[in-house]
Amino acid sequence: MIHIVFQKNDADTLKKAIALDESMQGDIIQIADDFAIGPIKDIYSTEGTENRKQWWREVLSGGPYEGIVDDGSVADDNKTIAELIEKLKTNSEEVLWIWAAQNQHDVSGYYWLMSQLKDFQGRVFILYLNNLPFINEKGHIFYPTNIFEIQPKEFLKAKKLARPITLSEFEVDPDEWTKLCNENKGVRTLEGGKKLAQHNYDYYDNELIKLITPDWQKVNKLLHAFFSRSKITTGDAYLISRIKHMIQENKIDAQGDIKNMKDFEVKLKVN
Repeated sequence: MIHIVFQKNDADTLKKAIALDESMQGDIIQIADDFAIGPIKDIYSTEGTENRKQWWREVLSGGPYEGIVDDGSVADDNKTIAELIEKLKTNSEEVLWIWAAQNQHDVSGYYWLMSQLKDFQGRVFILYLNNLPFINEKGHIFYPTNIFEIQPKEFLKAKKLARPITLSEFEVDPDEWTKLCNENKGVRTLEGGKKLAQHNYDYYDNELIKLITPDWQKVNKLLHAFFSRSKITTGDAYLISRIKHMIQENKIDAQGDIKNMKDFEVKLKVN
């Protein structure tokens, strides 16, 4: 058994769950990229892959994550999937469990991944935690939007959701992903189920600008406010890039070193 997750925290939580249930024993593989943002046109071609890498270089340039595209600290997803496919070809008994929750990061990753696995239909399972109740640490019922929010012991219930991706899904879902790729917009959000909507690259700007005040404000506090108040969120690296973009557009003022988020501050431009 091989487990696929789309966020590092998911992998950490799943490891704890496997320690409680040996029937789930298997390798855990994380897809490193966040396919809910950035260019996805011709995503499976060499040119499309390089365009996406270059976009990430520009997004991360000058910020706290600069350089991670090329320094080896982020896994090469194409290499990861090539090795995965080879394992599935070599061992006909091997099965794959894809874990996804109700968020655009996981669903975008699911589309990108499953579109490459049609040859293994019947051996690829999906565990999609779509609007399903679980018990949190306080004993209350809640509906997780991320895998890592589930208590490890609750995975004993979650594993019962595993079902094979159907032949119909292997035909329909890649078509949906192809349509999204051809539209080639910059931001994808989840509307419900596995339905993704696409938006322009400035999708999160309005929510950010609402939180920026006329007084100097540390960006790490700004991001904390964004994550706590916004229903639809994305990674901090992309939000920092949008803040940089608004600075370049002369919409906000900034001071301090952007690589040191504790010192970097912004405020609204005063006319």
